[in-house]
Amino acid sequence: MGYKEAKILNVPKICDPRGNLSVIEGGQQVPFDIKRVYWIYDVPGGKFRTGHAFRTQEEFIVALSGSFDVVLNDGCNETRHHMARSYYGLYVPPMTWRMIDNFSTNAVVYVLSSEKYSADDYIEDFNEFKLLKNGR
Repeated sequence: MGYKEAKILNVPKICDPRGNLSVIEGGQQVPFDIKRVYWIYDVPGGKFRTGHAFRTQEEFIVALSGSFDVVLNDGCNETRHHMARSYYGLYVPPMTWRMIDNFSTNAVVYVLSSEKYSADDYIEDFNEFKLLKNGR
């Protein structure tokens, strides 16, 4: 798995005059069993969250409210994904550096994870990440 497997995936949107509903089930809309969910909020508009990568964890990132950009990097190439709707999400495979920036006011980042929290899974130094990607 790697950077090239990152992709936008649609989430079912059930339209109803009383309000729309979307659902995400592990192994269905996301390609992994969900073991952890967390959300990021109250980030001042225009600010960013420092980047990191995971050794084994997969993520699915959804904009529940507002908008933001997810910047992905494989150590050589970079792509930017603008997230602004709650009926699609970005699948991020392991060993992909990611940073979130360009937050709108009241943005809520909803993250589904394939693993429970483990500090050992985090890579927080971009140079270390590049060395690991190159097999050094």
